[in-house]
Amino acid sequence: MAALQNSPALQKRLLLSATSSSSNKVALQGPACFPGFYYRRRNFPPQTRAEASPSTQQACFLERFGRRQAVVLGAIAPCLSLSQANYASFAAEAIKGFLAVSDKKDGYSFVYPFGWQEVIVQGQDKVFKDVIEPLESVSINTIPTSKQDIRELGPPQEVANALIRKVLAPPSQKVKLVEALERDVDGKAYYTFEFTAQAPNFTRHALGAITIGNGKCYTLTTGANERRWEKMKDKLHTVVESFKISAA
Repeated sequence: MAALQNSPALQKRLLLSATSSSSNKVALQGPACFPGFYYRRRNFPPQTRAEASPSTQQACFLERFGRRQAVVLGAIAPCLSLSQANYASFAAEAIKGFLAVSDKKDGYSFVYPFGWQEVIVQGQDKVFKDVIEPLESVSINTIPTSKQDIRELGPPQEVANALIRKVLAPPSQKVKLVEALERDVDGKAYYTFEFTAQAPNFTRHALGAITIGNGKCYTLTTGANERRWEKMKDKLHTVVESFKISAA
């Protein structure tokens, strides 16, 4: 995997072009928070290989935001390949219509809507998405940090605004923070937030959660096309509310 770099070009929204003339692949437009990817048109497995450039926006955000807050963050370590992750996916009996993910290696868990497919996006720890609606997805990313608590980076609205503008949406999109709150889960502080990102031909309505623990900064983001927000918002809130970290 390529080394993390602090490059302004990586803060633009990446869309991959097809590199093969094979007829059994089709390009999909990915959501604003991670690059586009490919999946096999027929008979693709639950975990589908995707091709994308490494994502470093969150590392840049932590570095720059930390400097602005006069705190020193830990050195950014190389990302681990998803193939090395030790996790188990299973049916979430307690929440009908959802599947659960528990990553014991990195110490987190969450649920996602039944029917979404896992894709591998380089630079993201996990990504699940709807193969029909390209903006309906959930992704999680982890970045090493020396901080112990998310509140060390600032209040919810300030942190969420910086994260959205520097990491989750490209500069070309018009973003709006709808809400940012702090919540407590088993004594651990989480910031949850809602925002919209408007592009020329679509608007993505999204939810996110960010927390710090186990020497990592965890960011989970999920969302949908604005035209489907009313239909999807309860499911997306369930995804965010299910997100929890544990001792790795």
